[in-house]
Amino acid sequence: MGAIAEDGQPVYALCELSVYRIRHLHVVVSITTMKTIIEPFKIKSVEPIKFATAEQREQVLRRGGYNLFAIPAEDVLIDLLTDSGTNAMSADQWAGVMRGDESYAGARSFYRFQDKVRELTGLKHIIPTHQGRASERILFSILGGHGKHIPNNAHFDTTRANIEFSGAEADDLPTAEGIDPDVIADFKGNMNTDALRAYIAKVGVANIPLCMITVTNNSQGGQPVSMANIRETSKICREHGIPFFIDACRFAENAYFIKLREPGYADRSVKSIVQEMFSYADGCTMSAKKDAIVNIGGFIAINDDNLALKARNLLVITEGFPTYGGLAGRDLEAIAIGLEEVLDEHYLQYRIRSTAYLGERISAAGVPIMQPPGGHAIYINAKKFLPHIPPEQFPGQALAIEFFRHAGIRSCEIGSVMFSRYDASGKFIPAPMELVRLAIPRRVYTQSHIDYVIEAIIEVYQNRDKIPGYRIVEEPPMLRHFTAKFEPIVK
Repeated sequence: MGAIAEDGQPVYALCELSVYRIRHLHVVVSITTMKTIIEPFKIKSVEPIKFATAEQREQVLRRGGYNLFAIPAEDVLIDLLTDSGTNAMSADQWAGVMRGDESYAGARSFYRFQDKVRELTGLKHIIPTHQGRASERILFSILGGHGKHIPNNAHFDTTRANIEFSGAEADDLPTAEGIDPDVIADFKGNMNTDALRAYIAKVGVANIPLCMITVTNNSQGGQPVSMANIRETSKICREHGIPFFIDACRFAENAYFIKLREPGYADRSVKSIVQEMFSYADGCTMSAKKDAIVNIGGFIAINDDNLALKARNLLVITEGFPTYGGLAGRDLEAIAIGLEEVLDEHYLQYRIRSTAYLGERISAAGVPIMQPPGGHAIYINAKKFLPHIPPEQFPGQALAIEFFRHAGIRSCEIGSVMFSRYDASGKFIPAPMELVRLAIPRRVYTQSHIDYVIEAIIEVYQNRDKIPGYRIVEEPPMLRHFTAKFEPIVK
């Protein structure tokens, strides 16, 4: 829907771009048609949101120890904490919920789910789980362990935690442009394949039970991975006999970026691009809470018979029978339908363009973001936004807190709270980037909501010098960003 400018003329914010390519570190845009891109759905059911005063929000922050994961959702005005499980399901998905077969073993809904995952991935064994981290726990309980090393373009938080909990090392191999927020490039999420070859030579094939690639690359700005990079990574792994897995949470968004940006794919269907992506893999894990557009669920898909047998045995112990894996039949139905709906190119056009709209508007006002805009979220460069706050005072956390304090917007720090560490001498090692993620739930918010977010961020930016740093006063040994408590540093 178009916004209205002060002169009364429509502002076609979500315009259709006939060509959108990024070449040689600058954007080349050719516009042959200019028209509003509307939400490709109608709103059938609504949920009220709560408006609070600044003082009420301050009280909420104090009660939650200045951790946005610890505040009640009802006190949040616009919730951009995550796009995981926060989606609005379609009428067809809700109809599928009513059709769900709740048989304990061999439910009809499982076979519908299995057939859809096989159709997209081409993988042999399809193992449902209650969400992505359950898939990771099972996989790394089998393949991880002390002395093992698992490379990735960039592990996200629960992937890293499950690897490290097994005793293995989780290692990131990003490209140089992937960790530079200001560089504009087509596929900043790529694996550094030269680094991967050197890594294999250094660590040794025997110590690498699998290699992963995350699409899109969540830790590095929701940036896509090219088909050429997936193909090359797979080739390297197969040359050395290393299983190659895809972390497939946002596979459809990644495929749409390939269609938009990679030569040779403009005329291909998104579904065929997805199938090619998975054809290079030996397995995948997925949180269905992302690109299956549901509220719960996940799966492991594997070709190796022995690995699949071990995974199912672990599944039975902690998740459930292999044909439901901790999910209700209705959830399996909703996932199967969502995996079809997410491939709709009108939906993907709207999804990618509307996210870019947020990034472009705040960037135009001077707000530093990870460039170019990613698929599921906009990542603000907190290090540049708050240069007066050093990494050990967590600028990303400080900025996320300020967005909530000022406007009731909940976001997520992806920086030194989430990824910093201490070396053997106790020295603080900051994260490579200090980011704040504004993750957009699928089919939930309209352009008016996003315009409110834009206005609020710009207002915070204009008063950024007043924002204090924070210290941790309580933290768990792992995944501290979920439950740590903070306090402002008052000078």
